[in-house]
Amino acid sequence: MSEKRMLATRLFLYLITISVFLLILSSVFTLQSNYNSFFPTSVLKLIVVNNHTSNHIKPNVEIEPIVPMEHPPRDVPPPPEEPEEAIRARGVDRPLPNNSKDEDSVETRTDLACDPAKARLRVYMYDLPPLFHFGLLGWKGDKGQIWPDVSNRTQIPSYPGGLNLQHSMEYWLTLDLLSSNVPNIKHTCTAVRVKSPSQADVIFVPFFSSLSYNQHSKLHGRDKINVNKILQHKLMHFLFGRKEWRRVGGRDHLIIAHHPNSMLDSRKKLHSAMFVLADFGRYPAAVANIEKDIIAPYRHVVKTVPPNDSPTFDERPTLVYFQGAIYRKDGGVVRQELYYLLKDEEDVHFTFGSVKANGINKAGQGMASSKFCLNIAGDTPSSNRLFDSIASHCVPVIISDDIELPYEDVLDYTEFCVFVRAVDSIREGYLLKLLRGIRREKWTEMWMRIIEIVHEFEYQHPSQTGDAVDMIWQAVSRKVSKIKFNRDKKNRYRRSQLFLKSN
Repeated sequence: MSEKRMLATRLFLYLITISVFLLILSSVFTLQSNYNSFFPTSVLKLIVVNNHTSNHIKPNVEIEPIVPMEHPPRDVPPPPEEPEEAIRARGVDRPLPNNSKDEDSVETRTDLACDPAKARLRVYMYDLPPLFHFGLLGWKGDKGQIWPDVSNRTQIPSYPGGLNLQHSMEYWLTLDLLSSNVPNIKHTCTAVRVKSPSQADVIFVPFFSSLSYNQHSKLHGRDKINVNKILQHKLMHFLFGRKEWRRVGGRDHLIIAHHPNSMLDSRKKLHSAMFVLADFGRYPAAVANIEKDIIAPYRHVVKTVPPNDSPTFDERPTLVYFQGAIYRKDGGVVRQELYYLLKDEEDVHFTFGSVKANGINKAGQGMASSKFCLNIAGDTPSSNRLFDSIASHCVPVIISDDIELPYEDVLDYTEFCVFVRAVDSIREGYLLKLLRGIRREKWTEMWMRIIEIVHEFEYQHPSQTGDAVDMIWQAVSRKVSKIKFNRDKKNRYRRSQLFLKSN
């Protein structure tokens, strides 16, 4: 009887051992899966496009296998930058190593729209699956197709309208890079896409983060994690597994996070990268700051007034215009104070407003018939209202002490904007006295300057010289040059000593 018990005990132990082994083996396969690891398939498939229809989007391109992170991303400082001497010793003049050369790469082709050697900025763009970019717009290419055919305008998916457009620069910049390699598209050639990281000034991450937040941050069914969070986590695992990111800790990567709530789950872990932002209102200085990041204009939602149809000083009966949300938190309390100060003034339009009931068109008409348009800080220092004002040729009055403005290092906003400190703006009678004191001649001078520079805030495809897309690429180029200058200056003594030793 005891022998039977011993035999039964041994069999039981064998079964437990085999079960544990199979469990570990299945876990390993799960961790190594190249796309849907960690997350329920139903969540990845369930994406609501344009707030109306549900599309079960399956990635038709496999993402590169996710390499497990060597270290947890949180609180891990970027690796030290590789010395310039070591880079030159490898025989390349760009920071990222690449041991292979594609015979049909962008650098070797002569039939392209832009010559990479003559470009102001050379950009390497990751071939992320469509689920991270155009797939979020419902686009489905052929099997193995990552990008839409930008040479055929009908093949390019449109971006959702309304307020979604405010943060759509991720869409325009990606289209611009794709078209830089197409011969039959007229291109500024300011930024050109290259196929080799070793030839790039900056590495672009084509994730439509604002669209992901705007339309895919809600839960569906029984899912416990939304698509927006999933994509951010997958993106982090992808980036931390890339040698390009690890070499300098991502400092040469460009990530667009224009919506103030985009990239909430990953921004701190990706803080070493260069961000394209609307402002720094919801970012700690260690994550985002003017030293490394780019401020891009919102895409205005009202129609641009044609220069020849722009009303003059006497043709604009309203002195001051504001329409929008009035009760805001944080810095937005000034809106409420100004509302009670100005709402009963005869030549002031200060009222609540929204996109409903043709609100955008009404706002555009109101701005175009006003001399000054108020741009008051809300929940964040910036808002789309500034760029709607510019599109309407209405002189902006900026009341936001912490605002950062797009490409202000090359554009003097005082030539066409009025700046008022928040504390001064709510002094009784101060603001109206200031604006009424601006004479027709001075206002006309500012109005004419707006007409001259309004093109710099227009997003379009194909891009044109001096438009918003082109200006952003120029800003990135200046930032890259500044970072390189500061790095070289910091290392001047060490480099000098190494140079003397080598001789």
